[in-house]
Amino acid sequence: MSDPKAFDKILTDIVRQDRGVKKVILVDKTGLTIANVSKLSYYAVDTDSIGAIASAVFCASEEQGKNLQIGELEIVTSEFSEGKIFASACGKGVLCVVSEAEVNIGMIRLVMKKQGVQLANELDKFLAVEPSAAKDELDEEDLKSALAELERV
Repeated sequence: MSDPKAFDKILTDIVRQDRGVKKVILVDKTGLTIANVSKLSYYAVDTDSIGAIASAVFCASEEQGKNLQIGELEIVTSEFSEGKIFASACGKGVLCVVSEAEVNIGMIRLVMKKQGVQLANELDKFLAVEPSAAKDELDEEDLKSALAELERV
């Protein structure tokens, strides 16, 4: 079973690796946010949108690489005048790092690869949890109660 705080711990480790890292987001391949951590509490962004877009860009680039038969996609880097966004696969998820323009790109790549393995393992544990099985049969009291409810209607 996955530790509910494991994702936050790993993402926090990533945020602490370079002073230029602002936010780290873990999403699934459909773009749903699983976890996120910000370096600054006042760094207000729409995490769900950023994660969903990063996942879409990553998955589109991944498909492009498959079509061109040039191997597995390692990382997508989007460079802007005032910051960068990195996205990489981590098992069944996508790891997204938002940074300032002045960030150690080599360090970010290294950390994303290393922590990506840990996140992939945690995601596998998290997704492997089976929901509790519902009772296959209703007992006699449940049936009587349901019938009584129907008769009142």
